[in-house]
Amino acid sequence: MKKILKYTCIPLFTVMLAGGCNKFDEINEDPYLVTENQVQVEYFINNAIVGSQMDPHIAERIFVLYWKTAGRQQFGGGISTGGYNDGWTSDYYSGGYLGGWLNGINSGVQVAEKQIADGNIKEYTNNLLQVARIWRVYLMSELADNFGPIPINAFQGVNPEFSDLKSVYYFFLEELKDASSKLDITVTGPSAKFDQAYGFNYAKWQKYANSMRLRLAMRLSEVDAAKAKSEFEAAAAGPLITAADEIFQVAEKPGWDALTGVMTREWNYFQMSSTMNNLYLGLGGIETADQVGAEMHSAIKDEDYIGLKLEDHFTTKTNDPSAGYWLDGLPYAIDPRAYKMYVIPGDISNPDFNAYPSWDNSAKTTSRNLVDDAGGVVKTIDAKYTWNAPVNGDWGVKGAKNQIRTYNGALPRHGHKFRNSNNKRIFFANWETYFLLAEAAVRGWTVPLSGQAAYEAGIDANFAYWGVTNFAGAYKTSSDYNRVGTSVSWAHTTEPPATHSMDFINGYTNTPGTANVLYPVNSLYKNGSVKNDHLTKIITQKFIAQNPWLPLEAWSDHRRLGLPFFENPAVENPLVNMPALNSGNFMTSNVKFFPQRLKYPSSLPASNAEGYQQALGFLNGPDEVLTPLWWAQK
Repeated sequence: MKKILKYTCIPLFTVMLAGGCNKFDEINEDPYLVTENQVQVEYFINNAIVGSQMDPHIAERIFVLYWKTAGRQQFGGGISTGGYNDGWTSDYYSGGYLGGWLNGINSGVQVAEKQIADGNIKEYTNNLLQVARIWRVYLMSELADNFGPIPINAFQGVNPEFSDLKSVYYFFLEELKDASSKLDITVTGPSAKFDQAYGFNYAKWQKYANSMRLRLAMRLSEVDAAKAKSEFEAAAAGPLITAADEIFQVAEKPGWDALTGVMTREWNYFQMSSTMNNLYLGLGGIETADQVGAEMHSAIKDEDYIGLKLEDHFTTKTNDPSAGYWLDGLPYAIDPRAYKMYVIPGDISNPDFNAYPSWDNSAKTTSRNLVDDAGGVVKTIDAKYTWNAPVNGDWGVKGAKNQIRTYNGALPRHGHKFRNSNNKRIFFANWETYFLLAEAAVRGWTVPLSGQAAYEAGIDANFAYWGVTNFAGAYKTSSDYNRVGTSVSWAHTTEPPATHSMDFINGYTNTPGTANVLYPVNSLYKNGSVKNDHLTKIITQKFIAQNPWLPLEAWSDHRRLGLPFFENPAVENPLVNMPALNSGNFMTSNVKFFPQRLKYPSSLPASNAEGYQQALGFLNGPDEVLTPLWWAQK
C-alpha cells in the first residue's frame, strides 16, 4: 500500500506546484500525502522525459504538421506556406509544457534543491538535481526555438516575466556548464527504469549536456559570434556524444500514451519533400542499380534524364529545379539513405512497406490520371517504381487537374519502421556532435577534430545508423553534384555551372527534348554565389542525417543559415499567408518565404497580459509565423 501511495501522490504534488504552491511546508500533515522529504526526484525526471515524447494527439500537430513540414522533412502545406492553428499550439504550450513537462521538471529541481538544503539526501540526489537541470534546458530550448522569448523563472506561484532570447540562451549555456561540472559520474542509482534515455548513466548525461551546449552555442553563431565561440570551445573540450550507444533516444511503444510513436497516425502519409529529394538526387554517385533488387533495374533511368515534361499539370512557378517534370522511373544515382528512409511506390513486397491507412487500398494504388478542364483523362500515369516529390504550395488549376501529385501510393513515403511504435525517438545523435564540430572548425574555432575529420565521422555515424556503411568510402570521395549543386567530397569545392543539360520527354506527345536545368540560386546564403563550399556540405549532410527524428533542428539550421537550399512554395495562385512571395519573385529566396516561428497561443495574452507584452517587445516584430527570431536571418 505504501508503494502505491508513493506513486499516485506524484501527480497531485505536481498539480499543487502548478497551482502556485512552492512552499512545501504548507502541505498538510496528512498521512496519505507525501512531503518534500518523501517525494523521489527521479519520478519527476521520468514523468518529464516520458511526457515530452508527446502523445499522438500533440505529436501529430507539433512534430508532424509543424516541425516536419517547416523543417522540410515531408511534403505539406500549412505552416510551410505561413499557416497556423491556434488549437494545436495551445495543446502543446499550455497542456504539454505548462501543464506537464516543464512544470514537472521544475518540480523535480525544486524538490532536489530542498532535499539537499535540508540534508535529506541520498548518494545520488545531487546527480538527480543536475540531470533535472539538464533536461529542463532541453525542454526550455524547444519552447524558445518554437516561439521566441520565454520566461526563465517560471512556476514560482505568480505570472512569470518573459526574457529576451539572448538572456534565455545565456541562461541555457550557463545551466549546462554548471550542471555538467557538478555531475559525479562515479555514482550509481536510482533505479534505471526511471530514466528512459540513459538509465541514470551519469557519464552519458554529462556527454549529453556538453553536446547540447555545442548545439545551443552554435545557434548564436550569426548574432553573437564571440559568445558562441567561447561557449562552444569550452564545451568541446569536455566529453561529448560520439558513439552510437551514447545517442539520447527513447524507446517507443504501441498504444496511445506519451511513449506511442510520434509518426503513428494512419492518415498522415509522410511523403518525401521536394527539398529532401533535390538533396538526395545524384549525391554521392551511388547508383540505384547497386541498391535495389533486379526486378526494378528496368525502371532505372539514364543519368542525364529528368523525366516527363508535363507543364499543363505540374507547377512551374517555383524555384524547384525539378518543377514541371515527372520522373517516370528511378534515378540513376541517389544518396543510399534515401531508399532506407522512404519506400519506393509499388514496392509492396518490401518488409518495410507501410500500408496505412488500413481502411483503404490507397497505399498500394499507383495508377492515377491527369485530366483536362472538363475532367476527361489526358494521361494515365503508373507511379510504380518511380521517384518523385512535388513541391508544396498552391498549384491552382494545374493541381485541380492532377490526381497523382499528392496521392498516397504514388510518392515515396516513410517506411513502416517509423510508423509502428517499435523504434526509438532520437533527441541527440553522435552525428550531430560531429557536424557541429565540423562547422566550428570551418569557422576557425578550436575543436578536437579537423573540419574534414569531423565531417566524415558524421557521415560514417549516420551511414552506420542506416546500415549502408558499405557505400561510405565511395560516397565520401564523390564529386557528383546533387540537384542543387552540392557534392560530398570535402576536397571538391568547385562550384557547379549555372545550368546543366538534361534530357526529357514531352509527356503529352512523347517527343524527346533537352533542357538546361538551373542549379538553383540560394539567395539566403552568401547572396546566392556559393553552392558547394564546406559549410554547405556540412549542413546538407546534417539535414539528411537528422531525418526523420530531428525536424526542429533542421528547421532551426535553415532559419539560422539559410542552408540547405529550400525551394519556394508554388504560387500558381497567391498564398494568403505568405503575401511577399508572388509570381514575379518566386525564383529568388527570401526569409519572408519561409516560416520562422509559432505564434503564441491565444490563451497567453488572456492569462498573462503583461508577460505577453514583454514577449512582443523582445520579439521585435508582430506575433506572426513569419517574424524571425533573434538568432535567425532577417
